[in-house]
Amino acid sequence: MNYKNIKKAIFINRPNRFIANIEVDGELRVCHVKNTGRCKELLIPGAEIFVQEFENSSRKTNYDLISVYKGKRLINMDSQAPNKIFHEWVREGNLFKAPEVVRPEFQHKNSRFDFYVEAEGRKILIEIKGVTLEEEGVVMFPDAPTERGLKHINELSEALDEGYEAYVFFIIQMKDVLYFTPNYKTHKEFGNALKAAREKGVSILALDCSVTENSIHASDYVEIRL
Repeated sequence: MNYKNIKKAIFINRPNRFIANIEVDGELRVCHVKNTGRCKELLIPGAEIFVQEFENSSRKTNYDLISVYKGKRLINMDSQAPNKIFHEWVREGNLFKAPEVVRPEFQHKNSRFDFYVEAEGRKILIEIKGVTLEEEGVVMFPDAPTERGLKHINELSEALDEGYEAYVFFIIQMKDVLYFTPNYKTHKEFGNALKAAREKGVSILALDCSVTENSIHASDYVEIRL
């Protein structure tokens, strides 16, 4: 996944979850934040960021916030990236050999799952979660309570009884991490549901990404510790 028209900028503050004030080319600008999560450990005043510039008169701002440096680690913050990354990656036959169907935004009962895949006679439901929270090399999800995420985990478990295979796939939007674990401190119920889902047969996987200022691509599997 590649970005065009990337510029270096400085984060100033975040008046609300949708916008940030930034400094770019020595001028103060308003930037759209493509991640409504808290991201408090990332978006700190003075942080070096990369933004995508647009020339579109219908937009409220000409910039989207794409990535941020946390120390020497570059972390992609684009919440739309994980699904696109996974779509590209699974289409290349990395998870299932020659999938016949890869359908995004699949409605099943009361939930809309990120992907439905058919491969070699198997019917598979997949939920994608983007991960940007990192502490000393350990990556975690979620960074805030997620009732929607909890609902999806429980309904994936129920889908096993209907003959589906089910996956939860964590796309880690950075490189060189130690392992993934649920953020029990923030949402204990989500972590417990994830453990129960794996015990029932839901596959829990994590994949890190190679991140540059103008690209992000799926890379390697990461250890899961539940």
